[in-house]
Amino acid sequence: MTRARVLAPGATLGVLGGGQLGRMFVHAAQRLGYRCMVVDPEADSPAGSVAEQHLRLRYTDARALDALAAGAHAVTTEFENVPAEVLRRLAERLPVAPGAAAVAVCQDRGLEKATFARCGVPCAPHAAIENAAAFDALSEGLLPGILKTAQLGYDGKGQRRVERVDELAAAWRELGGVRCVLERRLDLACEISVVLARGADGELVSFAPFRNLHRDGILAVTQWPAPGIDAAAAARADAAARAIATALDYVGVLCVEFFVLRDGSLCANEMAPRPHNSAHCTIDGADASQFDYQVRALAGLPLPAPRMHSPAVMLNLLGDLWRGDRAPRWERVLELPGVHLHLYGKTQARPGRKMGHLSVTASTLDAADAVARQAAAALGIAPW
Repeated sequence: MTRARVLAPGATLGVLGGGQLGRMFVHAAQRLGYRCMVVDPEADSPAGSVAEQHLRLRYTDARALDALAAGAHAVTTEFENVPAEVLRRLAERLPVAPGAAAVAVCQDRGLEKATFARCGVPCAPHAAIENAAAFDALSEGLLPGILKTAQLGYDGKGQRRVERVDELAAAWRELGGVRCVLERRLDLACEISVVLARGADGELVSFAPFRNLHRDGILAVTQWPAPGIDAAAAARADAAARAIATALDYVGVLCVEFFVLRDGSLCANEMAPRPHNSAHCTIDGADASQFDYQVRALAGLPLPAPRMHSPAVMLNLLGDLWRGDRAPRWERVLELPGVHLHLYGKTQARPGRKMGHLSVTASTLDAADAVARQAAAALGIAPW
């Protein structure tokens, strides 16, 4: 591996997608002196509203690709479902990270699981569902299970729980009759995630694992460092995530989610080829955040190992907390010690929509958790 060409501050970094992950990337890039060009069709997109340039075009629009190639020095993505073909076309004209081949794997549950197997990383027993005829060959050992679309699923979307064989066909039709993967449901103790950054020269650093609690398929609470995860399990998860990133020749920030089973063993769940909701607390709990590393990896800068300075608990702030046009009374939580409020600049609150997050830092995880519970109670978030 050779070190990538360094893009000095003052260069323009392109971002495909205008959501909150792009917004936080732009903030990190601007702190280092970079300019940003965001491609997103929405006039008030979170990232577009803070970038130096906002191209109100779809990332599949040839005009957007031409403008990026002409005006940016390198491009990244903040959304996992940007078509890999778009990244391939851009990479013919300027550096793109992560690359199309790696993103294509992360976008397809079948390819993803094949990559886990190639790296020797366990995952749930599963089977591919290409069409209705595949049901006849399925093993009943995969049930009860979860039927998932092979592509375009996130935050619990594109999934159906299936208890019996006779429920499969209806669940498949509800998902649109598209290519799917059936996974056996496992006896879980919890879920953790490993977030890492890898440079074009193979330099690789990672954060300690995060423990995640989901509600209705959407991340609700993250605790960092992951409680109840011993050093050996954390090391296994980290080694597995690193092996996957290396096998993909990945460049950028990658998240690998793991199920921790009741017997303490680990199973890889899925990957996200971008910064991850679970690592938002690195903004306030570490000396460099996941977004700082995304900028560094894209610009070819060094990747020193991150250092946690404060344990943290992160709460997702969904649109359910808004009452019509009335936002929550933030002063009720901002009076608490160690609270860091991050709002994404979204003008319309909807149930399930990620409007912001709140991180609580303290000298111990227990102390951070206690304050986070106070904040949750003040906001009307259910306890965990």
